[in-house]
Amino acid sequence: MGVRRTSAADQAVYDSVVRMSKRVEPSPSLTDKVYAVLHEAITSGEYPAGYRLRIRDIAAEVGTSVMPVREAIRRLEEAGFAERVPHKGSVVKGQHLAELLHIYGTRQILEVEAARRGTAQIDEAGVARMREEFELMRRAITEGAVVRYLDHDEALLTVLYEAAGNPVLVSTIRTLWQHCRAYKIVGARASLDTPGDDSLWRYQEDLLKAAQSHDADAAAAISNESLANATDRIKAQLVSR
Repeated sequence: MGVRRTSAADQAVYDSVVRMSKRVEPSPSLTDKVYAVLHEAITSGEYPAGYRLRIRDIAAEVGTSVMPVREAIRRLEEAGFAERVPHKGSVVKGQHLAELLHIYGTRQILEVEAARRGTAQIDEAGVARMREEFELMRRAITEGAVVRYLDHDEALLTVLYEAAGNPVLVSTIRTLWQHCRAYKIVGARASLDTPGDDSLWRYQEDLLKAAQSHDADAAAAISNESLANATDRIKAQLVSR
């Protein structure tokens, strides 16, 4: 049996489909930009809890088509900044005490063990990477850059947790971080607004020392205390609202 040749008509249909697929796929860079704009509007309070994220309105405001806006909102939902509500669509997600306790309770179970195992196995290169992230984290605190602070904090912890050699554990923890990022921002801002509060860096400094000396029990205790402190800090902010 001979090889079937593509007719001119078939080729034209194929080319048309390819062109259409390129049009409907949002540009990753454009989606990133829309996400950054919406993320800033939410974390700054410009878009309060319950604010409806109307796709067409946002597209008109930022000057894009609806595709990158739709994708950006989907990412906000995955990160815990937005949620779908019946008859309203996607809205800015509120923060609830029960959810805070559930997420941070789960984080304590996983991260205390990850800190223990990672500290026992981390090498000198890993400790050096933790130290680099710690310095960048301190700089972000000085500059009041909350999101950048959280990025470096999570990078520092990721280095330690990855040393435990369990990628499923690290992936699960990182997913929890995404879901509680809005809560973490609340806690970090509260610390920055409180004179003399060193909770944003003190625990990480102690954790770095524990990793350097391979003191697994100390690392576990520090991780547990850090998460308990963060829970209380964020809880106080939610209750006072």
